[in-house]
Amino acid sequence: MIYSENTPQQFHGEQPQETDVLIIGGGIIGVCTAYYLAKKGVSVTLCEKGRVAGEQSSRNWGWIRQQGRDEPEIPLSIEARRLWEELSEETGEDLGYSATGVYYLAAKHEDLENFEKFVELGRKYDLDTCMISRAQVHEDIKGKEGRWIGGMHTASDGRAEPGQATLGIAKAAERLGAVICENNAVRTLVKSGGEVVGAVTEQGEIKAGQVMLAGGAWSSLFAANAGIKLPQLSVELTVAATQAVPDVLPANASDNTFAMRRRQDGGYTLALKNNQTHHIGLDSFKFLKEWLPNMAENLKGTSIKPWSPKNYPDHWMQKRRWTGADITPFEAMRVLNSKPDQKELGALTEALVDRFPQLKGTKLQSAWGGLIDAMPDFLPVIDRAPNQNNLHIVTGFSGHGFGIGPSIGRFMADVLSGKSAGHDLSSFAFNRF
Repeated sequence: MIYSENTPQQFHGEQPQETDVLIIGGGIIGVCTAYYLAKKGVSVTLCEKGRVAGEQSSRNWGWIRQQGRDEPEIPLSIEARRLWEELSEETGEDLGYSATGVYYLAAKHEDLENFEKFVELGRKYDLDTCMISRAQVHEDIKGKEGRWIGGMHTASDGRAEPGQATLGIAKAAERLGAVICENNAVRTLVKSGGEVVGAVTEQGEIKAGQVMLAGGAWSSLFAANAGIKLPQLSVELTVAATQAVPDVLPANASDNTFAMRRRQDGGYTLALKNNQTHHIGLDSFKFLKEWLPNMAENLKGTSIKPWSPKNYPDHWMQKRRWTGADITPFEAMRVLNSKPDQKELGALTEALVDRFPQLKGTKLQSAWGGLIDAMPDFLPVIDRAPNQNNLHIVTGFSGHGFGIGPSIGRFMADVLSGKSAGHDLSSFAFNRF
């Protein structure tokens, strides 16, 4: 299910006057952190401007993968895979999780060479990732004969239904005592003696010992109003879901231009790889220095548009400064319900039939767009804000966040309750930029 501001509100938490931890943002990262904090008995309040899972956490591909990660993310993904299995049992919610594996498919020998490099890297972490032959690919996947010459496979990887899973974990967090407030934007931070001590929301002021910003594509705008330069930009992607069709691929798979995942409803989620749009705004110029070194590689396949739709985070006319007494941009756009690119929808069905001719005539059941929060090196920020001991910024997951959401939530629950994360998070430091 893809949410919009018209989706019925499901969480009606009454904002307390005080909380140990305040979380800004009801996506997978915020929700998992709230769950693990509540599990520890820590008082936690999560404020979401619109709907839990309303934006990218219900719009992503639904992949839970260790395969193909940048090395700093591999330990996070290993822990997350374990936690997805655990959450599926202990929450009592249907998260749509299953360990059906992930395939990366090669159309040329250069692809195989790149896969072999990751397989070698994976051995350092005891991953079950392995190379597979052309014959094995076509034994496992009922695609066009000769379309792929081999591939890489991680059997322990899996999938979940994005919005359903995020919502399920949020419900479990609420049962454990977390307060979840939808339709309640956090407007500004409250400081005393130079330290963050709470925030002003639509429902009034709330005192908090620790605050975590996990606002996805909105994080940079919120941070800027707080005087923090966070060089995050956004790219927009199109995704679609087919009607129920015969099972030609029980797992997740992608080649160098196309990705698909089997869904619980019997259809497939489809996406074109490296096909995204960046809407130029003020931040595009403001953060040019940080993005320039890796721009050619990280924005490959990105089309540029000079004007973003009204009320997008970096819209040219977007309000950039406000106080706790003002109506904020977060209230003007409760749920950023990005529209799919119509040209890409035709390309998606063509790509599907090219690889699986037996699915000719398959109809798209639904389609949507998503705005992905991205950092210049396509790794997230998971760190305290500069000179702000009580403010933590967890954002910029660059389309990788859903699968590792549970591990980030568990690590952050430890940090926010005054313990060590138990993991080296130095690669995700704020000051690397």
